Amino acid sequence: MSKEKYSEKAQKKVGKVMHEFKEGKLKSSSGDKVTSKKQAVAIGISEAREEGLKVPKEKKKKD
Repeated sequence: MSKEKYSEKAQKKVGKVMHEFKEGKLKSSSGDKVTSKKQAVAIGISEAREEGLKVPKEKKKKD
């Protein structure tokens, strides 16, 4: 079993999104500029998931 959590392509996708974030070009779904690093990573992971890349499952929140 692989210790790797994210596939190489997923890592590249997140890296690409982070590059956009650093340049100030990354926007959220509402069209607002992304200002948080955590939000940028979440967007990258979400996009990787949409493309069917290997990404860990979302953690379920406890009530």
